[in-house]
Amino acid sequence: MATKDINNQSADELQQHLLDLRKEQFNLRMQKGSGQLTQPHQLRRVRRDIARTKFVLGGKK
Repeated sequence: MATKDINNQSADELQQHLLDLRKEQFNLRMQKGSGQLTQPHQLRRVRRDIARTKFVLGGKK
């Protein structure tokens, strides 16, 4: 998700988005551990999306 899209969301929406990203990250890590991960670049994308979301969330508090 783009930064400008994240900036337009409320704090509650950002918390929910962060929770969804954490679940996705967990699922990708499990796939990697079992050797089923076909797109390893997804891990990097999710990690960066989490960082972006936390950054914007910190600015809204």
